[in-house]
Amino acid sequence: MAHSYETVPADLKALPHREAVERYAEGAEVPAQALAGLTAEQVGSHPVPERWSIRQVVLHLMDIDLIGSYRMKRILAEDNPTLDLFDEVAFAQNLGYEQQDAAAAAEVFRLNRMLTADMLRRLSDEDFERTGSHGEVGPVSVGFYVRLFSHHVGHHMKFVNEKRAALGVA
Repeated sequence: MAHSYETVPADLKALPHREAVERYAEGAEVPAQALAGLTAEQVGSHPVPERWSIRQVVLHLMDIDLIGSYRMKRILAEDNPTLDLFDEVAFAQNLGYEQQDAAAAAEVFRLNRMLTADMLRRLSDEDFERTGSHGEVGPVSVGFYVRLFSHHVGHHMKFVNEKRAALGVA
């Protein structure tokens, strides 16, 4: 299986840094859109067997976005930091995603995404080239992380839309 770092589409990789930041910022509302028009029961249901609920997806997006912002900040603040690894499945299984408020998580995501985008808009082109060392893939730049996390939210919306369709909600 390809590492998620290998899944960023070529057109997103090719965007100039400033355009990539705007694409990143545009994703701020996506988790809230995933929840729109759904009941609490639907948000927590598993309409696609063996897959996360929409609640779990939204909590996952929040956690990953917070980690992404943290990693970009470390790269910007420190010289070539070693970036921590984590297990996203363990997060989902052991952090009580099913008991957490998905709407609150969507709002945390939105605020974090907007604040991080504001910070990114202030960077020089050279800042986007700064790197940290990822234990699985090696050097990773701020510019690449902007694109990775821009892609990540849309990637998961495909699964949310599949779940919404299975629930009969467009």
